[in-house]
Amino acid sequence: MTDVTRATPERRTLSSFSDYTGAQAAVDRLSDAGFPVEHTAIVGHGVRIVEQVTGRLTRGRAAGLGAASGAWFGLMIGVLLGLLTPGGFLGLLVWGLVLGAVWGAVFGFAGHAFTGGRRDFSSVQGLEAERWDVTVDAEHYSRAQSLLSSGAAGEARA
Repeated sequence: MTDVTRATPERRTLSSFSDYTGAQAAVDRLSDAGFPVEHTAIVGHGVRIVEQVTGRLTRGRAAGLGAASGAWFGLMIGVLLGLLTPGGFLGLLVWGLVLGAVWGAVFGFAGHAFTGGRRDFSSVQGLEAERWDVTVDAEHYSRAQSLLSSGAAGEARA
């Protein structure tokens, strides 16, 4: 169980980056050098959620997306049954795929139809930040700083 009463250790900013991949790379360099990365954190400043609309969602498209995900699920079930049942592996695989696609299409269509047109688009969500800081517990700061500076950090700031 998580101890919520534990005090957060004092942290110092080791380096700042304009993108998340830069911050990840810095922590990865520390990890590769044997640094105990459980004492680090990547902190986003000016964080906002961005929802990128990927397309219009019609009943047909909802059914198609449901069929695709249902086919994968059916394929997985078909493989499982095929491995556990003697003979007929290919038949079980095909039936799992077909039934999964059919039921996925039915549920995809029905799920979209029941929304009543309140959300007729598909999208993906992500986080964006103005900057990403790599922070480290104060007691490990000097070692982390020397490891990063010896490996050359992109936009590092001491």
